[in-house]
Order: sequence, then C-alpha cells, then structure tokens
Amino acid sequence: MRNTYETETETETESGTETESGSGTAGAGSAPVRFDTKVAVLLRDDLESWQRLNVTAFLVSGLGTAVPEVIGEPYEDADSTAYLPMLRQPVLVFEGAKETMAAAHARALSRSLTTAVFTADLFGTGNDRDNRAAVRAVGRDALDLVGLAVYGPRNAVDKVLKGARMHP
Repeated sequence: MRNTYETETETETESGTETESGSGTAGAGSAPVRFDTKVAVLLRDDLESWQRLNVTAFLVSGLGTAVPEVIGEPYEDADSTAYLPMLRQPVLVFEGAKETMAAAHARALSRSLTTAVFTADLFGTGNDRDNRAAVRAVGRDALDLVGLAVYGPRNAVDKVLKGARMHP
C-alpha cells in the first residue's frame, strides 16, 4: 500500500521563488520543485530533425552565461566521477509557424525577457564570429528566425508563446 502526501513549500533563490509541490511516497525525499521561472525554446515547424536538435542546443547554451542562476550544481556519480552542472530546471520545447515565431520574438522583446535567437542564415556559417555577423547584418523585424529561447517569469513566457504548441 502506498502512503502519499501533498506538500508545498517556498524557497527564496536569486532568481525568485521556487515552489515545491507535489505528491509522492512518504519518506521518498523532497517533493518536486515548481519554479516561478520558465525556460522555453520555440522552433519553427518546418525544420529538419537535425536542425531542431542543433538549434535547441545552441539556444540554451547561452542562458548560463547571461543568467548564471539557471545553472545548477555539478553532478557526481556514486564512484565520485565529476560531471558538469546543467540547467537547474526543465527546458520546454515548442514549435510554431514563421508567423508564430515572429510574434513570439516581438512579445519577448517588448517584455524585456532574456532571449536568444537562431536565424536560418546560421545554418550556413561555421563559427561564432560568422554567426554574430549574420545576425548583425539583418534588422530585428527582418530576421529569418528558426529558433528562439526565452527565460523569465512563467506567466510572461507563457504569454510570449501564445499560439505555439508543444513540440511532439
């Protein structure tokens, strides 16, 4: 017989409040953490599979440098082998049409959310210098966006992603 419980506690962090809530088995350890922030990636729905993976990896790679509090503690296995720290919270991946991407980009910027972009031009470059030059060469409203990462308060990120759907 399972003994379940419900808990909810709040912990103050540098990036806001983390709310721990959920059910679990008594004695199973701490409850799941529900963050008051969200990390989301929006991908254009016409990308090839390899492009979706590549764009997602590039987009989330910048978060830790711009928002260090999104990075958790380093990992270690039972044999004391050390591993790199990763994002401390889930990354939700969405998809949408070109128009959805443009609208989300405009909403993210209007809300001053932490944002990373990946344009179609970046598939033709091979290094960071050329990537930055390709983005710099195009005005904000003319960027051919294929990917967008957004970090901020949950409700603000949800509003940015209006019209997008969870990636299958």
